[in-house]
Amino acid sequence: MTVIVTDTGFGPDTWTAGYEGNTALDLPSDTNPVELVEQLDADVQMIRINFPSFADGRGFTIARQLRLSGYTGHIRAYGHVIADQYAMARRSGFDDVEISEDLAARQPETQWLARANWQQHNYQSRMRGGSPAAA
Repeated sequence: MTVIVTDTGFGPDTWTAGYEGNTALDLPSDTNPVELVEQLDADVQMIRINFPSFADGRGFTIARQLRLSGYTGHIRAYGHVIADQYAMARRSGFDDVEISEDLAARQPETQWLARANWQQHNYQSRMRGGSPAAA
């Protein structure tokens, strides 16, 4: 069983279209994002990108390239993503994160919610003068 993490916390998987046919793709972290964009079928509604280790950040690049190329479907990170990476995942273009129940037990919902305000408190807004620390 897995746990889905969104900006509102832990929840069930609401993806109902399934993974059969061309509606969804499961991608390994070594997928070349440029080649993927060139071959992406218009029917793909969801892309799940694997994170085999919290130290493997290639999935962030894949998601970002998909968004920059105009993909508007659902992008989910799955595997070993940790709470500290949630804000980065959202900024990169992921809609949610899928984690194991074991990881959810080690990093409870409160740890993920502490990073759910991913649109604020990032270094880019501070550099633009968006916080008192920049004054």
